[in-house]
Amino acid sequence: MQSYDVVIVGGGIVGLTVALTLATGELNVAVIDAQEGGQALGDKPELRVSTFTLATQTVMQNLGVWPLLAHNRLCAYEKMAVWDQDSFAHIGFSHEEVGQAYLGHVVENQNLVRALWMKAEQSEHITLLAPNKVSNMVFGQQESFLTLDDETMLTARLVVGADGANSMVRQKANLPLTFWDYEHHSIVATIKTEIPHDNTARQVFTPKGPLAFLPLWDEHLCSIVWSQQEPEAAALLALNEDEFEKSLMAAFDMRLGRCELVSERKSFPLKMRYARQWVTDRVALVGDAAHTIHPLAGQGANLGIMDAVALAEQVIKIAEQGKDIGLTKSLRAYERWRKTETVKMIATMESFKRLFDGANPVQKLARDIGLSTMNHLPKAKQKIVQHAAGLGGELPLLAQHKLTRQAS
Repeated sequence: MQSYDVVIVGGGIVGLTVALTLATGELNVAVIDAQEGGQALGDKPELRVSTFTLATQTVMQNLGVWPLLAHNRLCAYEKMAVWDQDSFAHIGFSHEEVGQAYLGHVVENQNLVRALWMKAEQSEHITLLAPNKVSNMVFGQQESFLTLDDETMLTARLVVGADGANSMVRQKANLPLTFWDYEHHSIVATIKTEIPHDNTARQVFTPKGPLAFLPLWDEHLCSIVWSQQEPEAAALLALNEDEFEKSLMAAFDMRLGRCELVSERKSFPLKMRYARQWVTDRVALVGDAAHTIHPLAGQGANLGIMDAVALAEQVIKIAEQGKDIGLTKSLRAYERWRKTETVKMIATMESFKRLFDGANPVQKLARDIGLSTMNHLPKAKQKIVQHAAGLGGELPLLAQHKLTRQAS
C-alpha cells in the first residue's frame, strides 16, 4: 500500500499542472494516466492545439516548464482579427493595446504535456504511474483508497479529478452535473495558406458557426477550428480534399489566399458541462472534469490551468496551517473562486454564440453596428484584449509574478 498526500487522476496539461504546483509546497503526489506523456513531437503539427494567455505563460515560467518546451514549435500571436461574414462588422486587437510583446501563444497540446511530464519526472515529490488506470476507488472518512489495473493499491488524503469531460472521479463521487448540447461539432485540421498568417489569430462568424485560423510556427501553417451544426460538419468531413478546401476558402472570405489541407480532419461534439459541486470530502475537480465550454474564444485550456493552480495553492495553504487537506470545508474557497470565474466565461461564450448565431437581418445589423462601434472605442477594446490575454480577473499567485520557490 503506497500512501500520498494527493493522488491526481489524469496526467494531461491540467493534472500535471496541479502536481507541479503541489510539489512547490513539498506535498507528495501521485499522477495516474492511461499513457505516458513524454512522447516526442512528430515532424507534422499536432491536430490539437490551444491558445495560451500571458497568465498561463507566467505559470509555466514559474514552474520551470517554459524552458522545456520545443520553442521552434511555438507561435507568439501579436494580433487578433474578428469579423462577421458578408457584412461590414469587424474588430481587431493588437499587443500594443496592452503594452505587451504579444497577446499569447498557440501551442500544440503535446508540446506542453511533454514539457510538464519532463519537469514532473525531475521532482522528488511526484510519482508518475503510467500507463495505468484506476479500477476501483473508495472514499473513506480519513483517506481515499484506489486500486489500479495492475493491482497496485494507493491511499490519499485528497483525490483530484483531472480526468476530462467524462470524469470517472466525478462519477464515483456522485457530483451532480449540468449540461447542454451546443448541437455543433468542431472540425480541426492543419492548413497551409498561400498568404503568411502574420502572427495573427483570425475568426470569422458565419451563419452556420464560427471558423478560427490559429497561426502555427511556420508562417504558412494554421490550425483551424470550424464549428458547424452536426449535419453540416458530417457533410464537410465527407467532402474530398479539393471540395473541402473550396468550402473552407469561401467561409474564410479568402483572407489568406488559397488554402491547402495538409493533415487529416477530425470532428468533436461540443457540449457545455458544469459540475454543480466541485468538491466533497476527499475529492476535488479541475479542468474539463468540472466544466467544458464552447471553443470560440479558445479559453478552455487557460480556465483549466487556472483551476489547477488555484486548487494547489489552496491545498498548500491548508497543509501549512496543519489542517486536513481533504475536507469539503477546507476546499470551499477554491470552489467558490473558480466557479465564479467559470460562470462568467460560460455566460460570455453563450452570449457571443447567440449574438452571432444565424442570419436574422435585425440581429445581423445589431452585431454589425456593435462590433464596428467597439472597434473605435480604445478603452473598451483594451478591457477586452486584457481579458483575452489573461491579464484580468482574479488570478492565482503563480499566474501573477515570478516566484523564488520552484518545483523540485
